[in-house]
Amino acid sequence: MTDSPVNAPAIRVENVTKRFLLQEDRATSIKELFTSRRRRNSERGFKAVNGVSLDIPAGSTFGLIGHNGSGKSTLLRLMAGIHQPSSGSVTTSGRISALLELGSGFHPELTGRENVYLNGAMLGIPKKEMAANIEAIVDFSGLHEFIDQPVKVYSSGMFVRLGFAVSVHVNPEILLVDEVMAVGDEAFQRQCLEHMYKLRREGVTIVFVSHSLGLVESMCETVAWLDHGELMEIGRASEVCQAYLAKVNASEADRRSAEVVERDAARELELDHQGSGEIRVVHIDALHREDWTRLPQATTGEGLIFRVWLDAVEPIIEPVISFDIFHENGIHVGGATTRGHIDLGTVARGQSYIDFQVPSLGINPGSYLIATEILDREGLHTFDKLGRIIPFSVVGPGTNYRGLARLSGEFGPIVEHDYGV
Repeated sequence: MTDSPVNAPAIRVENVTKRFLLQEDRATSIKELFTSRRRRNSERGFKAVNGVSLDIPAGSTFGLIGHNGSGKSTLLRLMAGIHQPSSGSVTTSGRISALLELGSGFHPELTGRENVYLNGAMLGIPKKEMAANIEAIVDFSGLHEFIDQPVKVYSSGMFVRLGFAVSVHVNPEILLVDEVMAVGDEAFQRQCLEHMYKLRREGVTIVFVSHSLGLVESMCETVAWLDHGELMEIGRASEVCQAYLAKVNASEADRRSAEVVERDAARELELDHQGSGEIRVVHIDALHREDWTRLPQATTGEGLIFRVWLDAVEPIIEPVISFDIFHENGIHVGGATTRGHIDLGTVARGQSYIDFQVPSLGINPGSYLIATEILDREGLHTFDKLGRIIPFSVVGPGTNYRGLARLSGEFGPIVEHDYGV
C-alpha cells in the first residue's frame, strides 16, 4: 500500500538488514587474496541490523533502546544515510540533521566557526543561511572564546556542545540524536533537552537513542527495542520500556552470583583514593532491611541499608562521612552526610562500618555510581575521597515515573472549584 504525501511517515524502514564483515576475515597477505578459501571466508560477517521494519510518523518523538551492540546506532546511521542497507530500504521525508558521534562531520584542522559552515554545506544549506544562524549557534554552544580555535583542541564536551548547537539550528525536519549528550555537563544536558522539547512542540520528527529509560519515557511517544540487531518490540514508550527492563532485570539477576559480588568487592579495595588516608572507605554494601543479607542490587521502592565499611590507621575524632549517588550519565541524584545528623565520636583504629537506612528507595531502575568522602569535623581536611567509581545497580518494575528520582505520594480525585474562590 502506498501512502499519500499527507499520511506518509517521516521515516520508513522496510525489512532492513545491515551486514558488516568481521575484521579478522580480511586478507593478511597477497597470497590470501587469491585463494578460494580466503574468498569464502571474506563472505563471513555479522548482521548489526536484521530484518527491521518500522514507520516513524512525521512530528513524533521516537525512541530506540537496547543493550550496547543491539543495533541502535547502526539503525540511526541507516536513517541518516551514512550507511546503506545490505538489503531492504530506508525512506525519509524532510531535511535531516544528525548528532551521532563525537566529532562527526568536523575537520580537526578547521576552526569551530569554519566547521559550522562545513556542516551546513554537507547538509546542502547555503552559506548565507548558515551565516544568519551563526550567532545563535555560538550562543547555544557557549563556545564564544573557542569558536575561532581549531576543533582539534576541543574537549569531548566542547565537541558535543558545538555539534548539538549546529544540529538544532539548521531548521531540521528530522533530528537524529545518539547517546552523545551524556558527555556534556548537567547544565548543558538540560539545555539540550529543553531545546528538544521545543523542537517537538514545533513538529520536528525526533529519533532519540538513549540508555536512560526515564528520559526515553518522558521524551518519546513510541519506542522500539532492539536486541542483537532484531526488533523485539515496538509500541507505547512505557510498555516497551517495561518489557525491556524486565528482560534486563532477569539477565542481571542470573549474572550476579555470589562469586561476582566477591570479585567486585575485591576490585573496590583497589580503588584510587584521594586524601591523606588516615581513614578510608573500603567498600559499600546494599543490605536487605529484614535479614541484613547482601543484595546483588537494590530494588526501587524497597527498603535497604547502605553499609559503608571503613578502615582507620589511627583513631579519628568526629569525622564527617558522606556519599552521593550519580546516574551513569553523570547526573547527581542525591546523597547523605553525617554532618548535622549524628556525632560519630571517635572512630577507633581498625575496621568498622556505619549504616545508612533507607525506608523506601526512591530511585528509578538504572546503573549508578557512588562517590564518597570523609572529612574532619571542621570540613577543612580530606581524609578520603572516591569520585563516582563504586558501581551501584537499581532494578525494579518499569513504571510511568519520570526522571531518576521517584517522588512518593498519591494523586487525589478531581475537585471542581473556581480559581478565585
